[in-house]
Amino acid sequence: MRKRIGGEAIKTIVVLAATSALLSGCMGFLKPQEKRADAQLLPTLGNQTRGMVTFIERSDGVQVTYNLTGLPPNSDHALQVHERGDCNSADGAGAGAVFAPAAERLKSGSRVEGDLGNIHADAAGVAAGFIVAPDVSLDGVRSVLQRAVLVHREASDPYAYPEHGAGPALACGLIRQ
Repeated sequence: MRKRIGGEAIKTIVVLAATSALLSGCMGFLKPQEKRADAQLLPTLGNQTRGMVTFIERSDGVQVTYNLTGLPPNSDHALQVHERGDCNSADGAGAGAVFAPAAERLKSGSRVEGDLGNIHADAAGVAAGFIVAPDVSLDGVRSVLQRAVLVHREASDPYAYPEHGAGPALACGLIRQ
């Protein structure tokens, strides 16, 4: 024995189906959006280094992914965020000092937040990889947004504040969302 569905029941089913489809489409807007920023690094005067550095906020810190070319082969370099987002000077000096929002902690020998770590260039002068920076963010007082990220000629000693011994900048880029 078959039952027929009446007009009101069909309208109700159609409305429920449409509502369900509409809500499932909205779920893409409701899920948390990834906080992300990028910096295109260009060479400072007389250098060849260039590439991209991406900053993605994660639960354990900011993942800093880098892909750089034009570095001296088989060499180590400091990757640092500096106070100002100014890469207009020929040598990167306009970027100011290494970003250190908690400068009072430096007396105890803690790492400077803007010193992301040292990176290694392979035999072709390419450095690619990522670093997790637990002491910076993409908002608030520890934000790296609108600051500059620099690759320096030498590796740094992250505990030698205020001088990090990283040498001149090879490339500089503004960190933007």
